[in-house]
Amino acid sequence: MGTTLKNKVALVTGGSRGIGRAIVERLAADGAKVAFTFVANEGAAREVAEDVARAGGEAFAIRADMKDLAQVRTMFDEATKRFGKLDVLVNNAAGTNVFKPTALLSVEEYDSMFLITRGVYFSLQEAAKRIADGGRIVNISTGGTAMSMAAGGAYIGSKGAIEHFTMALAKELGSRQVTVNTVRPGVTETDGLVMDAGSIAYLVQQTPMGRLGKPVDIAAAVALLVSDDAHWITGQNIAASGGIV
Repeated sequence: MGTTLKNKVALVTGGSRGIGRAIVERLAADGAKVAFTFVANEGAAREVAEDVARAGGEAFAIRADMKDLAQVRTMFDEATKRFGKLDVLVNNAAGTNVFKPTALLSVEEYDSMFLITRGVYFSLQEAAKRIADGGRIVNISTGGTAMSMAAGGAYIGSKGAIEHFTMALAKELGSRQVTVNTVRPGVTETDGLVMDAGSIAYLVQQTPMGRLGKPVDIAAAVALLVSDDAHWITGQNIAASGGIV
């Protein structure tokens, strides 16, 4: 176990798999007590908490859907009830990302993405009220906001809004020494990456570091931003992408 986050309490949304799981495990390894949310897969959430415990850390799973604002507020209640305070928030939860031409996207598909964005906003509202002075907030976006993408307008728009939430809140909380930043992952190997082998090979070729990202790469960027060493970094949109964007 590390000590860089000793005596800190973190809340990570969407922490039962992929990038979120890697973030939970990294922050716990750095010494934080971590509450994390999941929506449906209780078994996966339990596995994360057990793996963290076996490694000598402490993690606590909370069932919460970011589309439900009452549950967004309750997750803060449960985290602070369990651990007594909140020092770090990582907004990682995402829904189903839909890529369709503008002419074909349904209202339901649009809402499936933007209701998560709404949840992020009100998660930030709760954090603004509850996070300790000197705290850290990190929002996870996408490298797609750095480029134009046919059929990606709604998805990328839902993430672009979060990046602007970050910049505004950084100005609002700076007087309390709370930092607020965005991490933009590039193409990352998770179960949400559904591409044919040719497309993946092309993306690897376009990445200066010569490979796709892994969840631990994104978790490392988050760990940096929530550390004491990042006290002078706020309002920033940082790409963790191997250079592809």
